[in-house]
Amino acid sequence: MRERVQVPSRERGVMASWLTEYSPSNFDALAVPQGVRSALQSASVSQDPPHLLITGPPGVGKTASWNLVARQILGPGWRSTTHVLQCRDLARQSGAMAKFENFLRPGGSSDTLAGRMSLDAFDRGMAQIPGGDSPPAGFETETGPGTIPVSRLIILEDADHLGPIRQAYLRRMMEKVGNASRFIMVARAPSRIIDALRSRSRMIRIPATDRERIVHTLNSLNEQSNSEASQEVIEDVAYICDGNLRKAIFTLEMLESRGLSADRSAVHKLVQATTLQTGRVLVEMALRGRVVEWKWENKGGRRKRVLVGALAEIDRLMNEHGLDADDVVQQLHDVLVGRRLAIPDTLRDNLLGALAECDTSLRRSMHARVPLERFLHRAAEAGELHGLAFT
Repeated sequence: MRERVQVPSRERGVMASWLTEYSPSNFDALAVPQGVRSALQSASVSQDPPHLLITGPPGVGKTASWNLVARQILGPGWRSTTHVLQCRDLARQSGAMAKFENFLRPGGSSDTLAGRMSLDAFDRGMAQIPGGDSPPAGFETETGPGTIPVSRLIILEDADHLGPIRQAYLRRMMEKVGNASRFIMVARAPSRIIDALRSRSRMIRIPATDRERIVHTLNSLNEQSNSEASQEVIEDVAYICDGNLRKAIFTLEMLESRGLSADRSAVHKLVQATTLQTGRVLVEMALRGRVVEWKWENKGGRRKRVLVGALAEIDRLMNEHGLDADDVVQQLHDVLVGRRLAIPDTLRDNLLGALAECDTSLRRSMHARVPLERFLHRAAEAGELHGLAFT
């Protein structure tokens, strides 16, 4: 099972994105409310840190937060003993339970990842701190006499996608874990985490980033990166991204790379081209029955069958452009209520009803693609009833 720890791109020898290049290096730099910063730091500097459940909507700094927590708890060598499981990816794979067990028990039934002690925890006082890798709290966490320091962290990204069976297995693991390891679960929907896990963890919720804080962060990045973004563009980006700081940073960086960061009209055109236009095309394809289509393409000198149609457009939005299922639903909703499609009101009402059911199903589903595909097929059925589908 894949393990991933965020490593500064300069250490990997590749071009750094702003999210990596200018990621916060201390708790005070996190773009979250003061109460959240205090809670994260308090948990990190404790001699007996708790298991954590960090929750919040997309793009508010959950990953940046656990990175700082890991650095503070484990010391300068934190990357070598921080193990990350992407639970959303796991849920999409066959044999998910076996892979989950293999992640937590890499050496077989008698060995557990959480039970492994690392000597790095005892050497942290002698470790040389790399340049710019100072402790996020401003001081290293002290270990009391006679106590075993935490030497390993297990991070479960998108833990709300684990499902009840794997969560129950995780609960049994947490009950047996020794003093040397801690779990950090990251989730958007804490209601999908079973009570037994929530009761064993300290929950820290990060709210959507307010617009003033997004503007402040973008202005800071604008200065650090020597960008020439205008204040109007920064404020427009903050408004458009609606509480999603990560999306705001991505958007401003993209505009800067295209030389558009000072052109306010270009921002509006870009947003329209990447949102409403794509959403309109997607709905039009579904109404005409073009939900799942295949075509042959030459790739690498070989003929390969490639998925096209409305479902392929959704895959492209989610995989290539990094949109969440909620973003896709919002795009579709804006297209339908914005009267950008010349369709009868009865058909529009049918599509809005199907989209509402899709949005509800997404809250319960582990596979976002399934409710979205169901919506597309319902749109195709509605289009056929109104004489729009191809025969």
